[in-house]
This record gives sequence, C-alpha cells and structure tokens, in this order.
Amino acid sequence: MLLPQEERCVNRLDHHTKARYPIFMTEQITPHTFLQSIERMADEATEEGFSLRQIFDRLDERAFGAALFILALPCCIPFLYGVPQVVSLPMMALAAQMVAGREEPWLPEKFAKRMIDKKGLTRTAKGGRKWFGWLEKIARPRFTFLMGNRGERIIGLFLVFFCASILVPLPSTNTVPGIGVAIVAFGLMARDGILVILGSIIGTAWIATLIILVALGIKTVTGS
Repeated sequence: MLLPQEERCVNRLDHHTKARYPIFMTEQITPHTFLQSIERMADEATEEGFSLRQIFDRLDERAFGAALFILALPCCIPFLYGVPQVVSLPMMALAAQMVAGREEPWLPEKFAKRMIDKKGLTRTAKGGRKWFGWLEKIARPRFTFLMGNRGERIIGLFLVFFCASILVPLPSTNTVPGIGVAIVAFGLMARDGILVILGSIIGTAWIATLIILVALGIKTVTGS
C-alpha cells in the first residue's frame, strides 16, 4: 500500500506520461479499417472537406486500392450517368500506373487539388458502408502472392479494361464494372487475393458480355 505522498508522486508521473505520449495511453489504438478511416475523415472534415491528394496521403499505405475504391463508388450506383464516365478516366490512369509498376499513384495537379466536401465524404462513407460493408467482415490476407510486383501489374491491366468499359454509352454499363473494380480495390487494400479474383471474375464476365452484345448487334445490323 502506497503512502499518500507516494501515491501523489505516481499520479503526477502517470499524468506526465499521458500528456507526453497520449497515443500510447489512450484506448483507441486499434488500427482503423478503410471504411472506418473514410467515416472518420467525414466526421473530422470541415464543410470544405479534403482534396484528393489529402485523402490519398492519409491512406498512403494502401493508396492505389483506396484511390480506385473511392472513384469506383459512384460507378456502382445504377442509372447514374455523367459522373461514372468522368471518374473512369482517372481510374484508367491509376490502373495504367499499376501496369507501369509505380509504387504510389500520381495525379495531375489540377485533379489532385479537386476537393471532396464534407457532404461528399459523408455520402461516400455511407455508400461504402451500405454496399461494401460485408467485404470488411470477410476480408483478410489471403493469396498475398497476387499482390507482388508482377501480380499487381497484371491486376492493373485487367482494371484498365474494366474502367474503360464504364465509358461505353449504354444503360447501366457503369454498375457491374464499377462493382468489380471496387471489390478488386478492396482486395488490394486488405491484401486479400480471393477478393481480387472475385472482382476480376465480375469484371471479366462483364467485358465478355459486352463483346457478345456488340457482336450480336453487328450481326443483326449487317444481316450476316
């Protein structure tokens, strides 16, 4: 049992330690998942929000996956036109950088400074949680060899085609490939090869469907 003066000394030491090293003395030291990080950013954001560069900097350890996931979210919304076609171009650029073997994504200055306001971040967080919260429950490191340098280049090549298909001016052409890209991106962040494969299958099936539809259309028009 401590004497009163000894107890006061310990309390002063404990207070000094907490003030000097607050991150180590708080209970909230568990790592945040990606969706939790987006939700936290939305809560912390001012009305002006954050620029894309600021967002990606805060998620730098999983930058390619984070960037692609954020941009893919509006593409997953059925019957949304205009926005998916706009974001598909930077998505293609990011995927091409993966093919080139870049370690970090690069964005043109004008695009990097583009702001996502608090409302936009909140919608992104809610949409991500609504449509892809289930991924957070099952994602874990699996088949991590797919996330090696060569594996990521191959994944990037697939993503280039998936993102390009969003540009096709047909109804709902953004939804399926958008979901495929989002799942692949989540797999990259979680280093989950199973999710990467699942998203790639969805995207590849969509590309195959488009090719078949185009071939049938040409055959119908030409009558051959």
